[in-house]
Amino acid sequence: MDAGQAAPLPPAPAPNPSRLRYRLPVAFLALAGLTIATYLTLFQYEVISGVWDPFFGPGSERVLTSSLSRALPVRDSALGAAAYLAELVLELSGGRRRWHERPWLVLLTGAVAAALGVAGVGLVIAQPVLTGTFCTLCLCSAAVSLMIAALVRREATAAVRLVAFRFRAGQSLASSIR
Repeated sequence: MDAGQAAPLPPAPAPNPSRLRYRLPVAFLALAGLTIATYLTLFQYEVISGVWDPFFGPGSERVLTSSLSRALPVRDSALGAAAYLAELVLELSGGRRRWHERPWLVLLTGAVAAALGVAGVGLVIAQPVLTGTFCTLCLCSAAVSLMIAALVRREATAAVRLVAFRFRAGQSLASSIR
């Protein structure tokens, strides 16, 4: 293909997966997750003395002070807050055709969403195994993470297909980075 020749295009998904109509709910969920994770971070770093939990009471504090929550140099809720913030920023970045014009941005968004989803599943499994109880807000955060992963899947799939299409058409993968 000539350098001046336009790249072939794969069939466009219908409807457009990068429409704000699809991305704003994810941004709202990321903001909700960020709020929850920030609140839990405040407890884990002892900025606040207790954590609200209508169902499991002191179970939340056991989960939030468990060995798992302290396994890394940074508290797990702080990592969650950072991931939700990254997801929020990524969702609000790019235009209505970002799956096509900036597929690597969409792939990064999908990677963060996938990491949130995996962490959410791990969190749900680890709570009863490690502490014998649950944390209501932790479960809410996990649910938010799984919803984000499910909602981002369509746009990320379109970007993966575009990058694969361009690769099969002989374009370098670097040509998809803009």
